[in-house]
Formats: sequence, structure tokens, C-alpha cells
Amino acid sequence: MPNGFHGSCEGPIEGLCLPQNVWNVLQRENITTFNQLKAVADQIEQVLGIEPKTALVVREDIARVAALDDALSKGRPHNSWQAA
Repeated sequence: MPNGFHGSCEGPIEGLCLPQNVWNVLQRENITTFNQLKAVADQIEQVLGIEPKTALVVREDIARVAALDDALSKGRPHNSWQAA
């Protein structure tokens, strides 16, 4: 599901669809896995210098992917309308 930011795209961390500038920051900071990104998500503005609105987009996409992974691991189909 698009997150509303122009230029959002898939990158090296499977499942995430983030703005290109975020992928550039993640590459610069050597964040290459979903778990690494998830670990800094609550402090992404301070740690990585990402703008607050963009940080919100990142957190929302992390939550979307985590909900999808959880649903798939429990054998349930994922309904993106219910993921919040």
C-alpha cells in the first residue's frame, strides 16, 4: 500500500516501501535488516536525522510489515485495512 509520499519505493529491506532519501540514510548508517531498523524506529529522528513527517512514514511502514509478518506466521491472511 503506498504511503502517500512521492518517490516511495522498495529497497534492500524486503517488504518496506520508503522514500528514496530514507533508503539513502539507511545505507549510509549501514542499516540493512528489518530488525536493525525496527530497533531505532522510536528514535529515528535523533539517531538518523530523518525529518519527523518522514519518520512517521517509516514507523507506519514498519508497523505494516510487522503486522503482515505476524499474520503470515500465524497462518492468517493479512487484511491491510485492519493493520494500524
